[in-house]
Amino acid sequence: MKCSFCGHLESKVVDTRDNGVDSIRRRRECLSCCKRFTTYEFVDREQFVVVKNNGERRPFDISKVRAGIVKACQKREIPEVKIDELVYNIEQQVFNSLDLEIKSSKIGAIIMEALKQLDSVAYIRFASVYQKFCDVDSFVEFIKSSC
Repeated sequence: MKCSFCGHLESKVVDTRDNGVDSIRRRRECLSCCKRFTTYEFVDREQFVVVKNNGERRPFDISKVRAGIVKACQKREIPEVKIDELVYNIEQQVFNSLDLEIKSSKIGAIIMEALKQLDSVAYIRFASVYQKFCDVDSFVEFIKSSC
């Protein structure tokens, strides 16, 4: 492993921890400069493709899912751990779908269902962007039917 400080190619592992979410955290010490740095190892999964509404295909990016959820949960008293669990569960649902292509609308529906169970305000916030309401009446009707 290349040292992030001096670029030396050899280091020793000082500590290893399982992060519990498909990754392993390793604390390393450079054999040249003796500085310590952290590396993460992730499981390399098969690449899933998201089919957008306009037919465009993009690689599945869990960071986009996370960003949408974090934005919907802003200023809500939702622990970061709950958001991490939610993102992990959504990622697992996508990977367990057994298809290498998944529609963005299906991912959106999975996120909405998960947010509905987590926090009703975050659910409404996400839905307001995801559903692309054309007017206030359709938004109010959605809220009435959801709650």
